Amino acid sequence: MSLLLWLAGAIGFPLASRPLLLVPPEPSTLSVFAAASLTEAFGDLGRRFEQSHPGVAVRFNFAGSQQLALQIEQGAPADVFASADQRWMDYATDKSLVEGEARVFAWNRLMLIVPRTNPARIGSLKDVARRGTKVVIAAEAVPVGKYTREVIAKLAGAEGFPADYDQRVLGNVVSQEENVKSVVSKVQLGEADAGFVYQSDMTRSVSRYVRSFDIPDEYNAIARYPIAVVKRSKNAESARAFIDLVLSDQGQTILQRHGFLSLQEKKPAVSQP
Repeated sequence: MSLLLWLAGAIGFPLASRPLLLVPPEPSTLSVFAAASLTEAFGDLGRRFEQSHPGVAVRFNFAGSQQLALQIEQGAPADVFASADQRWMDYATDKSLVEGEARVFAWNRLMLIVPRTNPARIGSLKDVARRGTKVVIAAEAVPVGKYTREVIAKLAGAEGFPADYDQRVLGNVVSQEENVKSVVSKVQLGEADAGFVYQSDMTRSVSRYVRSFDIPDEYNAIARYPIAVVKRSKNAESARAFIDLVLSDQGQTILQRHGFLSLQEKKPAVSQP
């Protein structure tokens, strides 16, 4: 006699009428590696995805795009890779780390931020070149660091700017960070007088502590955000579904709400080379 039959007889009711205890399946995990600048927007998208896909738990790894690409190359378990520039997606493609062709899902632009108290009395982009100004930027390998260098190079010699503006600004750099959120944090905490970040970084919570200065379109650098399924994904079906959400009207609305330029908008006049 099996143990199940013996137990049914021991408690005095037929096996057929015993209530069955159904153990719910363990939720599958969708691992999304995304650029740090996507933290708030993708957090919202992840919650929407979990609501429409019961049984799937979305887990994010937010960091600099260069860090994420190298982590995936070294075998870190990931299902989706969303980069803040084409350079690191191309790297992942060349290394056969992602499948198919990556799809651009958003654009972003740069701006200058200073602490709300503005101890260096910065009143315009020109003031960042003033001797003694403490500037924090991202490292050149980081997408926003690359874009920052493009912006200050364009401003050098522009009307009202000195020809060596880029050299002066770089000479004032006191720290080079591994992702844009670290740049924001340093300025927000008053550890720097100014920093170059994305428009999307000016969240409601950040704007209470910093002031921002727009960069004219002709001198700005527009960030291009591509996304792809990681080739070694163990949950490729959910990965594709998540990308579909990001590209959908609902996903684009969420991205716009967080300060990104969505695909529904006209492609920015200034694009990444």
